[in-house]
Amino acid sequence: MKTYLIASIKLTLVLLVLLAGVYPVLVAGIGKLSPGGGGGETVSRNGQVIGFANVGQAFTQDRYFQGRPSAVDYNAAGSGGSNKGPSNPDYLATVQARIDTFLAHNPSVQRDQIPTELVTASGSGLDPHLSPEAAYLQVARVAQARNLPEQKVQALVQQHVEAPLLGILGPEKVNVLQLNLALDALK
Repeated sequence: MKTYLIASIKLTLVLLVLLAGVYPVLVAGIGKLSPGGGGGETVSRNGQVIGFANVGQAFTQDRYFQGRPSAVDYNAAGSGGSNKGPSNPDYLATVQARIDTFLAHNPSVQRDQIPTELVTASGSGLDPHLSPEAAYLQVARVAQARNLPEQKVQALVQQHVEAPLLGILGPEKVNVLQLNLALDALK
């Protein structure tokens, strides 16, 4: 019994040093090498930070592309989904309200054209990206609200389509914040 107790204490101490000391320092060091130095990749305009590249934001005006809804009101301190299943009546009512709102602001769109991502929150509630299809679906509304030709707005979306990582990992995507900043810069 004494042999097992001493071995258990030694193993506990080794794991404590590794998992509570070495591993966190290693992860923090890797984070410092990432864009933004581990504190998040900020997006600035005129020298002022207006957001983070990998955290979604609420855009409610018709003149902007709207991102994916958030179950946590885009609060990065408390990311998470709604945890309601697809048959939950409250969840279904929320999704229906989002569909109705989207259709009211995009009258040229049919209900069956709306991608799921425009009416359901992501698992983190902070997704900053849309599929190109979801962005293109909003072009008519944004162009009309800004008195711009649809072709010009569509070309801007095309310029902001990001290819999958290494050409194969993940889908094509559009960063909504970056797209809206470019939209504001259009003359």
